[in-house]
Amino acid sequence: MSSIRRRVRGVLFLFPAALARLGIVDREKGEEAFDLAVPMMVTGGMRTFLRTADFFMVSLALGEAAVAALELGFQYYFVPFGVALAVSSGTISVVSRFKGAKEHARADLAVKQSLWIALAISIPITVATWTYAEPLIDVLTDDPRAIDLGAVYLRIVMLSVAFRFWSMIASRALAGSGDTRTPMYVRLVTLPTNVTLNALLIFGLGPFPTLGIAGAAWGTAISNALAAIIFFGLLVSGRFAVRFRFGGRQFDPGIVTEIVRVGLPLAGTRLSRTFGRFPFLFLLGVLGTPVLAAYAIGRRIMLLALMPAWGYSTASSTLVGQSIGAGDQEEATDYGWQTLRIALGTQILIAALIILLARPITLAFDTRYVGLTVEFVRIFGLGVAAFSVSRTMRGALRGAGDMRWPFYGGLVGTYLVRLPLGAIAVPAGTAVLTIGGVSIDPGFGFGLGAIYAAILADMYVRAGFNVVRFWSGKWKQVARSSGIGRTGEASTNTD
Repeated sequence: MSSIRRRVRGVLFLFPAALARLGIVDREKGEEAFDLAVPMMVTGGMRTFLRTADFFMVSLALGEAAVAALELGFQYYFVPFGVALAVSSGTISVVSRFKGAKEHARADLAVKQSLWIALAISIPITVATWTYAEPLIDVLTDDPRAIDLGAVYLRIVMLSVAFRFWSMIASRALAGSGDTRTPMYVRLVTLPTNVTLNALLIFGLGPFPTLGIAGAAWGTAISNALAAIIFFGLLVSGRFAVRFRFGGRQFDPGIVTEIVRVGLPLAGTRLSRTFGRFPFLFLLGVLGTPVLAAYAIGRRIMLLALMPAWGYSTASSTLVGQSIGAGDQEEATDYGWQTLRIALGTQILIAALIILLARPITLAFDTRYVGLTVEFVRIFGLGVAAFSVSRTMRGALRGAGDMRWPFYGGLVGTYLVRLPLGAIAVPAGTAVLTIGGVSIDPGFGFGLGAIYAAILADMYVRAGFNVVRFWSGKWKQVARSSGIGRTGEASTNTD
């Protein structure tokens, strides 16, 4: 380790040490979680910065209709992203438990199974979105310019779905083995490439053509392909804790079943949230394109404060999963709670900073509705603690292979809380849904107050479901029944 790296590490680790001195976390476990989480925070922060930069550049180049189009197109990109997250979550859960049980060959086989699942899912999605891009955007808005621009973005960016899928699987497989730094190094190369390509292609800098919103899509697609190629080379090399092996066994029904069992509830959670976001965006559109654009920009800004939760979620999955694989469920429990404590300590500080700087950050965007965007940033800020609890506890449950309750929380939060509250925001007399020729008008005209309540209530409901499930300890029974780990080792040969 170089002297500069040691110094940086020493400075960073003053934070968990300070929390330990305050009695908030156990120092050893807090530092373990922090060490695993920081690379994922850096990666997630860079990815969020990229998406925020997209919105910033598109807003400067094309205005509010293009920002709305980017938000709508990106929601469809979240559909395969959600499925990829589910499969990769199954990967990290299975790999971490196999590694804890010292079954390294089966951990490698799990990576291969995840890739075959990814290809089977991603290719049909790419074909479908290429064919039906315009009708898909048309469902969400009546703005013809937003429809045209959104369809252009969607067709191009979805060409890279398979590449994005594999990158997530490889990254989570490495994380499951305890290596969160290698994915960070890959992203340190590919994400700046993405930002650079987007700037060159959106604005037509130098010899590059001016492509506008298509430039944002091509920049993302090319960088996704580059990341996938790098990850594939790394895992094929055999120099890391997990590897992709061309030869040997190609299919293991037991591992596939476990990956799907863990991933399916999370796929349901992500997809229910994504599909639930479409009518919510429609409701925002009913309130006006400025509201939709302000929500999109505010959400992107606030995601910067939410990045630590993704890092700690991955750390929690790895630590809990490896402890379970080693047969120590009490240690797994302690890791879950300790990771949550340091997650909250990290996230609330960052959220407070972004809330305080909401106005100057918002002013960087070319928007006439600064006050409205600032309100959205601050509302999201009030939900940061809930988001941190929800994600970190979900990571702990994922490490144990128990993803049903996060799914239940997602359904309740989206369809019984967020959408009903959002619907009463629209003015009375506005039909937002037609069934069998009958128009349904849930509007009461409560306006943005109902929208803000919907956002916060959804976050806190999800957090409640996940923390109650982990506190109950019933996830231990799920972990035991999986047959992975020293409490019930799988014995199938991989050769």
